[in-house]
Amino acid sequence: MDSEPRKRPGGELATRPLHFIWICDCSGSMSTDGKIQSLNNAIREAIPHMKSVADENPNAQVLVRAICFSNGAQWHISQPTPVEDFKWSDLSADGVTDLGKALNMVAEQLKIPPMTDRALPPVLVLLSDGQPTDDYANGLKALMNEPWGKKAVRVAIAIGSDTDIDVLQKFIGNPELKPLQANNAEALVKYIKWVSTAVLKSASSPASQTKDSQLQNSNVPIPKIDDSANPSSAGDIW
Repeated sequence: MDSEPRKRPGGELATRPLHFIWICDCSGSMSTDGKIQSLNNAIREAIPHMKSVADENPNAQVLVRAICFSNGAQWHISQPTPVEDFKWSDLSADGVTDLGKALNMVAEQLKIPPMTDRALPPVLVLLSDGQPTDDYANGLKALMNEPWGKKAVRVAIAIGSDTDIDVLQKFIGNPELKPLQANNAEALVKYIKWVSTAVLKSASSPASQTKDSQLQNSNVPIPKIDDSANPSSAGDIW
């Protein structure tokens, strides 16, 4: 039974769920140069900003979870958690890069049910520093076969210079939106904050509830990121 309060006809919009999923590479290479700890720190730092954005639009219920992939994949935070209750526990890194398994598992969660047809487009954020070691194409196909997978806002962040950018671009599925290149911890913090604020705000805004498609596979306009002060040249380079 739906536990959220019913809105009177003609009243404000009923709250609609917005699922935000971190898809995190936890392969062994992420343990080098402090990458995995930088990822943990960046997501933890972003949580208060996510809460602020969610507070600005009470008609969207932001639900956050995370999946990690290395030898296979597993839900790091399995339950869709209201952002106001969301806490991050550190990931560790070891093993290979089974991205396909993670995408298959995300696809299962975007079926109806457990998703509802009244949700807002999900936000899927893929973070990786390497190349898939399994059949990622099959996993991506499974994701795109789900209406909510196709309609999701898909963003990818390359961690370091050894990432397979082509794979991340195929995940995004839009030639106008490129993977973000984070070559050090400062850049990673910047991009994760952008996804957690500007992208989340766009996805949760009333404009995202229209049928006007401004992107090929999404009805959510993706805000531009200001790279004029790109921090990638500062500090240690991955």
